[in-house]
Amino acid sequence: MEQQMIALFRTYEPFAFLISIATNVIISILGVVPSVFLTAANLAVFGFWKGTFLSFVGEAVGAIISFLLYRKGFRKLSGTKWFSYPKVKRLLAAEGVEAFSLVLSLRLLPFIPSGIVTFVAALGRMSLLLFTVASSLGKLPALLLEAYSVYQVMNWTWQGKVISTVFAVFLFLFTWKKVVQNKT
Repeated sequence: MEQQMIALFRTYEPFAFLISIATNVIISILGVVPSVFLTAANLAVFGFWKGTFLSFVGEAVGAIISFLLYRKGFRKLSGTKWFSYPKVKRLLAAEGVEAFSLVLSLRLLPFIPSGIVTFVAALGRMSLLLFTVASSLGKLPALLLEAYSVYQVMNWTWQGKVISTVFAVFLFLFTWKKVVQNKT
């Protein structure tokens, strides 16, 4: 997918920034598609700093648009059984500083899908302004880490080799654990 995005950016070079941001908005609305391929394409075409900045802008704009769409379309779902988990209830009921802190901290955790955080925050009582600031501040360190990792792997530096090795070991252990669990 990364190569297709690079080709698209190069074909429509004057509109590459807009294409990247629009793609990030679509990824954010879908909520489950990882954006790492788009970050890699941005880094390959625009360089590290411009590519990282473009990914940040795209993810921030995508989160805001997703928040508004989710709030408009799914608000009635907040009373359903799906939202009965304590952490979800807490985010739904949170306002002000508590809501800000929750979104900020959840954005900093790389293993929590960003779409879920946006979805639950949109169904809750959090204001758009607080969500925008908390979400953007939380995305910044996570995106810098993602961009750095992707850049190192793309350029196959020693850090990229370490990142790839750690990822491969993690993937192997995760798969092995699943296989062992299915046998029992």
